[in-house]
Amino acid sequence: MNAIKPCLWCNGDAETAAHYYAGIFSGSSVGTVSRYGENMPFPAGTAMMVEFTLRGQPFQALNGGPQFPFTQAISLSADCADQAELDHIWDSLVADGGKPVQCGWLKDRYGVSWQLVPAALGTMQRAGSREQVGRMMQALMGMVKLDIAALEAAYEGA
Repeated sequence: MNAIKPCLWCNGDAETAAHYYAGIFSGSSVGTVSRYGENMPFPAGTAMMVEFTLRGQPFQALNGGPQFPFTQAISLSADCADQAELDHIWDSLVADGGKPVQCGWLKDRYGVSWQLVPAALGTMQRAGSREQVGRMMQALMGMVKLDIAALEAAYEGA
């Protein structure tokens, strides 16, 4: 009962979004779905609240209406073990209407902002000299989807 669950405010597509996200991230699932009844803001049977888990983190998606669209003021950050995982998640989240932004950020087709963070980035930031980290960050600032090999090359001064 002590979990803190981010709740995504959706406009009729909460159940579809939950299944979409669970299909992208390994170790994820959709759980309980409560539904609207008669004489409510959405047609009877439409998902009202969807409980889902992404990589062990509980989430909720609420079909609340169009009043509150997503903004970049809050984003979801996903750690990526390597370039293959980063590419898979990136390609999945920008598919069907998502938009690349910059510096490893994107917006998915629902308007949710994401940051994809390769493990190598943290490793370089913790272990590198000021100059190495500066070169790596300079390279990162010019990227849209992050390229780990290019970040490592900049870090090494190549």
